[in-house]
Amino acid sequence: MKIKTTLTYLLLLFCAITYAQQERGITGDDNWLDYWAEFNPKTVKYGEPNYILTGSIEENMTLTKRNVYLLSGNVFVTNNATLTIEPGTIILGDVDSKATLTITSGSKIMAQGTETDPIVFTSSSSFKKAGDWGGIIVLGNAPTNKLGKGSAVGYYPSISGSDYAQTLFGGTDADANSGVFKYVRIEYAGKKTKQAKSSNALTLAAVGNKTHFENVIVSFSGANAINVVGGSFNMAKIVSYKSKGSDYSFNTGAQVNISNSLAVRSPYISGSSVARCINVLSFDKNKEAILSDVETTVVAKNMTVLTDTKDLEFDLKSGLIREAIYVGANTRFKIENSVVSGFSKAAILDENIKLNTVNLEKIQFVNSYFNKCIGNIYQGYSENNEDLENWYGNPIFQNLYSKGIHSETFIKVDGNKPDYRLRIEKIIAMRKN
Repeated sequence: MKIKTTLTYLLLLFCAITYAQQERGITGDDNWLDYWAEFNPKTVKYGEPNYILTGSIEENMTLTKRNVYLLSGNVFVTNNATLTIEPGTIILGDVDSKATLTITSGSKIMAQGTETDPIVFTSSSSFKKAGDWGGIIVLGNAPTNKLGKGSAVGYYPSISGSDYAQTLFGGTDADANSGVFKYVRIEYAGKKTKQAKSSNALTLAAVGNKTHFENVIVSFSGANAINVVGGSFNMAKIVSYKSKGSDYSFNTGAQVNISNSLAVRSPYISGSSVARCINVLSFDKNKEAILSDVETTVVAKNMTVLTDTKDLEFDLKSGLIREAIYVGANTRFKIENSVVSGFSKAAILDENIKLNTVNLEKIQFVNSYFNKCIGNIYQGYSENNEDLENWYGNPIFQNLYSKGIHSETFIKVDGNKPDYRLRIEKIIAMRKN
């Protein structure tokens, strides 16, 4: 069935695009990844720990740059305490105990590094690998679409029953403040186990909009890099680098604005057929959600998502590279001024989404650049995407399509100091008719 185009809607959308149009992909007068981001952390020596963090932190505490800390087991910041971390501080996640750090609901973390002195969470192993330790879990009081409070038990590699009360999240305070993450690196976290649903590198559950996330890089996660469960907040200048799981997963009524952010995938690291750059769902199980209250809503602006591999053509033809974006039913998703480069399909819409004007107004691809994708936007795993190509390919949406190689598409894609901004002068693109 052909999708009917609503002229009034398109005219309104055109006006919005005309006023909002700007450079596509990550932006900046210079490369904001310089100085603080590290794309080859195996080569960095962080020193030996001289201070162990274990159990519960029940009073305000400051971690200082002069020490190297070892997280051992499941460490909880509780009792409305604040954990402050100085710029340049190193925290090692213990490999043997699959350590985690949890900021419980009502408590805060103030991890505010600087561009030249970032805070680093990394593996305690001399031979680091994805999933060496559990990761960081931030729990808040903001709304979700779950019935009652949720528990984060499923996001730990291992946890005792006595710690269950520390894993609860969710409430009614959309303005909840769990603290600050700024100029922070999280390396080799996200332990995947049989017991855990997925111990992700950074889990944000019911986090409120007074929490600040900016300039955070999650690299070589063993599961999802950034897992958002409900909550309402903004993120900017976030990087997921070569994760085994999805780079950005949004679920359970999350209300998130993410801007000027990056996901770099590798077909030889990705560990799951459902691992994507952006995964947007409203629920794990329909019966656990109140969809009339909160649908997951994600607005992504100036995103760049790409596949990094030596032979992109071969890997695409071999089926090693899958879709970049998945949008589930009962969700709202908008991506604009963005770049999707080097995937089998740019995006897949859930097969249960009826393709009509009402639903497609909730799923928008606007003023974006689709490069080196075998196909662009599909419903389910059908190979017939004519209707969606005609809809999103309409010039009113200002989307561009190309087949350029990455070395000519981005300023610099190799080495330890890549620059993933578009090389504007080299791009040869076209609009769909």
